[in-house]
Amino acid sequence: MTRSARDPVTAGAVVRSATFAELDATTLYAILQLRSAVFVVEQRCTYRDLDGRDTEPATRHLWVAGAEGAVGAYVRTLDEGDGVTRIGRVVTAPELRGRGLADRLVRHAVAAAPGLVVVSAQAHLTGWYGRRGFVVDGPSFVEDGIDHVPMRRDPGAVGWSG
Repeated sequence: MTRSARDPVTAGAVVRSATFAELDATTLYAILQLRSAVFVVEQRCTYRDLDGRDTEPATRHLWVAGAEGAVGAYVRTLDEGDGVTRIGRVVTAPELRGRGLADRLVRHAVAAAPGLVVVSAQAHLTGWYGRRGFVVDGPSFVEDGIDHVPMRRDPGAVGWSG
């Protein structure tokens, strides 16, 4: 897949970050639409996406937006207390996968975290997170019908091979 100057997300794409209170309605709608399209429809996962954590004051919403404002990828970070940041809802629009958008967002989230970063990775993405310095931190488990693996990235961890 080649990147096109006409691609509204990868052409001039920037990482945006906001709290829930800072999100405008159009952006919030685009984020929720992307999360629903991938997690509920594509992955056939019926779950409570609106879990109450999006609105917490310390939650950060990160997304890649192009010049036209299209949301192509998204991540949220949650403050778990004691300097621990949880990365979740990592999602990329199907037509934009393989372009490094999730990588950019996870890098940004890790760089902004004050300490330990944790993620409940879908099992098939364990290697992807591993190349970014995350290590398995417990037994696998099934959440919403999908195999997951708890992972952690300690401050100063090496690794980010793509």
